Amino acid sequence: LPGANDLEKLHALCEKTYKEQAIWFLNAFWEDYAEKEAERLWDYVDKCAEIDIENHGDGNALDEMTAHVFLEKFAETLTVRELRAKLRSTGAIGETERPKKVPLTHYLLFRFNADWHLLVNASQGDNSKEIAQAQQMLEEVSAAFQESQRAAAAAAQALREAEASAAKSKQREEESNAAASESKKQEAASKAAEEDARAAQAELEAALAEVHAQEEAYNNKKAELERKSEEGGVVSKNRAKAELAQHLAEDPLPLRKAKITQEAAVKRADRATQAAAQAAQLASAARADAERAAKEATAARQAAEQAREASAQANAAAEAALNEASRKLAEAEAYLEEVKSKPGCAHGAIWWIDRELHEQRKYLPVSKGGIAK
Repeated sequence: LPGANDLEKLHALCEKTYKEQAIWFLNAFWEDYAEKEAERLWDYVDKCAEIDIENHGDGNALDEMTAHVFLEKFAETLTVRELRAKLRSTGAIGETERPKKVPLTHYLLFRFNADWHLLVNASQGDNSKEIAQAQQMLEEVSAAFQESQRAAAAAAQALREAEASAAKSKQREEESNAAASESKKQEAASKAAEEDARAAQAELEAALAEVHAQEEAYNNKKAELERKSEEGGVVSKNRAKAELAQHLAEDPLPLRKAKITQEAAVKRADRATQAAAQAAQLASAARADAERAAKEATAARQAAEQAREASAQANAAAEAALNEASRKLAEAEAYLEEVKSKPGCAHGAIWWIDRELHEQRKYLPVSKGGIAK
């Protein structure tokens, strides 16, 4: 620790994070009592990180109000003022010091009645390289599990979305196909109606043409007889006049009535044919739209099914990431056991890394050596 004297060293220690302060304390008093209290210190650090709203695990000290919450959590009856009074009596807090926060180290000194001079000068082991390597492996394990969790969550979300989309697309496809089928029927019916209307119109037009032909024949005969009554001999003229009188005596009313009736019927038929043709065009357009919608729905369903397959592949990738994290965890645990067997190790730091590795097993399923969260 940096510092010209023990008090400055204590100040330097109190600037470390909650976790670093706890590990320093465990290393210092491991053989005396700290080994039995390690899990308690773990809880202390966990609670500090939880209630330090601003800094969480990166913090090093609690303000007085939060410190009281901490003390109440662990059933301590003392106040922050009483804690500082005790530490001031040992010299851990200078007479002129008026600290506004409570570092974890201050509480540990009070809780275990520890000698702060021994604490700040305690050896932290001579295997710093192995500790650094173990810490690096721990961080890799943590990162691997975080990645596997992220991949698993993303795969699960993608699968849920793909299945929902596939179900919706399948329903839309079925509805669109049904609509397309109905549109085809309506189109066929409309075209049949158009054909019937055109056939009826053709019959009426043919009948009208026959009336026109009869009218034309009547008028032509009249004109021919009128011409003959004016030309030729007296006998032929008289004969033509007699035939003309007889021809004109015939009643033309039925022919005129038939003409009027047929012309009106043809107009009505023409309007009906046009309406049927328009209906057929609309039915054809509706059928085309329905078929296009059906194709789009089919494409959407196929895309959703492909997305579901992709999500299954993503799930397999997440499983592979979990297996890789599990491998790294086993590797880190094996290395830590090797470090433990060597003399001069920092027992507190080793225990803490081992404890953190144990926490990582919460991310593994029980079937793969995981533990309940």
